[in-house]
Amino acid sequence: MIKYIFRRTFYSLWVIFGVLLLTFALFNVASGDPAAAVLGKNASVADVESFRRELGSDLPLFYGRFCTTSAFQEFNSSTAENIRLPRLLDTDNIVAVITRKSGKVQELPIADDAQYFVLEADRDDPVCSCKFFRVQKSPWNTQFSRALKELVSFRSTFPFVSFFNFGNTLMTKEPVSVVLKRGVGPSLMLMLPIFAGEIFFGIILALLAVSFAEMAVDRILLLSAVVTMSMSYLVAIIFGQWFLGYCLNIFPVWGYGGIECFILPVLIGIFCGIGSNLRFFRTVFVDELRKEYLRTARAKGAAEFTVFTRHLLRNSMVQIITRISAGLPFIFTGSLLLESFFGIPGLGFAGMEALYDSDIQMLKALVLFSAVLFVTMNLLTDIAYAWADPRIKLE
Repeated sequence: MIKYIFRRTFYSLWVIFGVLLLTFALFNVASGDPAAAVLGKNASVADVESFRRELGSDLPLFYGRFCTTSAFQEFNSSTAENIRLPRLLDTDNIVAVITRKSGKVQELPIADDAQYFVLEADRDDPVCSCKFFRVQKSPWNTQFSRALKELVSFRSTFPFVSFFNFGNTLMTKEPVSVVLKRGVGPSLMLMLPIFAGEIFFGIILALLAVSFAEMAVDRILLLSAVVTMSMSYLVAIIFGQWFLGYCLNIFPVWGYGGIECFILPVLIGIFCGIGSNLRFFRTVFVDELRKEYLRTARAKGAAEFTVFTRHLLRNSMVQIITRISAGLPFIFTGSLLLESFFGIPGLGFAGMEALYDSDIQMLKALVLFSAVLFVTMNLLTDIAYAWADPRIKLE
């Protein structure tokens, strides 16, 4: 068992590393310049430069000495005449990279006190472009190394290891770790009763359905399950707020305070999720009821209650655990729609705000946090399989 746990943990670390690579490709490579999305088109050169340095988007991707900078006005057209490019920012260690028509590339260092850079022309080999970069000391100071440190970093003081060091959010300047810790509590208060209600009532109604298989009760339950699965989550939220909150004035429709603020979103969450659980557990129970050991139990005179609770449920635990493990990570990450429509400041609400504000740091933290949760839950699920069914060997 211990060897298996260590081996699965090692594999899980590679899975998290793969998720980190995908996240890095999405947010650092494919998303383009985050400064334009956050600061807008009318931002000053100094603000853009400061933002890029804070976020690390000016660093090379994997390896390199040059960092992008707007210290001088760039040149991107062909010319055979000398051009003076003015300095825009007071930045040290600047180098000009000149590309000529023949493909020749020149690197020219610029004095720290130079207010202009003269681009010397050559009629035989005209200039095609001139870009400016800031030279850094270590070529390993890159966007990818920074992404690794955001996930896990090592310190010289206790506790020596730190996780989820994503700095500050781009809009409120709060530490991302503080936002994550603050949002987990409300998300748990909302999603834990929803998750428990979906599983509990799903199992109870599935047992009721198989007890009256192919009868009116079974068909009504299946029809109800299909209706709830087909209904849009958004429609259920709007109707619940309008009917139970506005018309009947039973529950509040906005705010985060006492238990009464969670009753309506919990009821809507259970209503929307119970249908899929009912159909899943009913299918599992129907398949299990066809097996010989249950027929033998009935032939020996076992009561129906004993057959369902002691034999059917026990031998269906592997499928039940699989269903539970698939939904456990969402308990911590919350619900985007429910938290947004009811004003519950959980991680789902924080994710929606980060999406609206193009807060890349918060979005990256939520994606990697969800990935770590899924990997951890999969590991715990495999261990639970051995507990539920001794015939399963963890090899």
